Amino acid sequence: MKPYITIDGRKIGPSYPPYIIAELSANHNGDLNRAFQILEEAKKAGADAVKLQTYTHETITMDCDSEEFQIHGGLWDGQTLYELYRDAHMPWEWHQPLFDKAKALGITIFSSPFDFSAVDLLEELHAPAYKIASFELIDLPLIKRVAQTGKPMIISTGMANEEEIAEAIKTARDNGCEDLVVLHCVSGYPAPAEQYNLKTITDISQRFDVLSGLSDHTIDNATAVASVALGACLIEKHVTIDRNGGGADDSFSIEPPELAQLCKDAKTAWQAMGKVNYERTEAEKGNVKFRRSLYVVKDIGEGEIFTMENIRSIRPGFGMAPKLLESVIGKKASRFLERGTALQAKFVSKI
Repeated sequence: MKPYITIDGRKIGPSYPPYIIAELSANHNGDLNRAFQILEEAKKAGADAVKLQTYTHETITMDCDSEEFQIHGGLWDGQTLYELYRDAHMPWEWHQPLFDKAKALGITIFSSPFDFSAVDLLEELHAPAYKIASFELIDLPLIKRVAQTGKPMIISTGMANEEEIAEAIKTARDNGCEDLVVLHCVSGYPAPAEQYNLKTITDISQRFDVLSGLSDHTIDNATAVASVALGACLIEKHVTIDRNGGGADDSFSIEPPELAQLCKDAKTAWQAMGKVNYERTEAEKGNVKFRRSLYVVKDIGEGEIFTMENIRSIRPGFGMAPKLLESVIGKKASRFLERGTALQAKFVSKI
């Protein structure tokens, strides 16, 4: 496994702060200016990238109202697949303005292609990376086509079993993909945190020898932040201007203040992970003097015996170590010791 990959000059891996992707998805709600606003808010929040979805209703499904093409239950109840994607898709003519806007803002932008024509469009726009959505993980020809661009790839694993994930990774690698991150994902909208099984992130990395991360569809940041402790080097969250905006994905997306908090908290969690360390840290050094040690708690005359009544283990820490208490009890003082004296070895008679 490579220690890191690079997207648009930013290194991504365990030794670097988590890479945060703001998924714009359908949250433009048919308004290019709203899409621009999400880019602006993502940049202000500290996200590393904004991701689009590149498809049309004609390329992702077909206009058919038979039972198999109808949605029953959930957020999109009562719609056909064609109707859902007709309303949710991002017009292809918006891609160039959005790429230009991202460049002006100084934030990375790329997309999830859903067919070969989408890859062709994104190649024309010089997309720096590609994301394979969970629903497309089983589309091995699409993964092959994306891998052949030589660009970094991110693959989500929602709904996929171990065999399907292995096939997708093998296809990517066999076709030239050297920079790969595989995201643990639960394809529920929203997805309950208790179903996320975040320990899978670590297993993905070990089992498939890849960098791993999280595509998070929960409605807060707790799951995403927790994922950092399990090795997630990349986190993707759907972002909207208004969770009550009524768009296809608004209700399970986070808003700009939450995105800013995620960027902050994920980095803090990564910093807190650190390394295995038993040495005293800089933050602790000033407090060593307040640990316990042996002190004289009653005046002791020269030659007087040390007892549990005249010496004790108390704070601060300028005296002998508390572990020496039993070896001192019963011995004699080598000199007069005033109450409040830190007990030292030289004050204990050798005889």
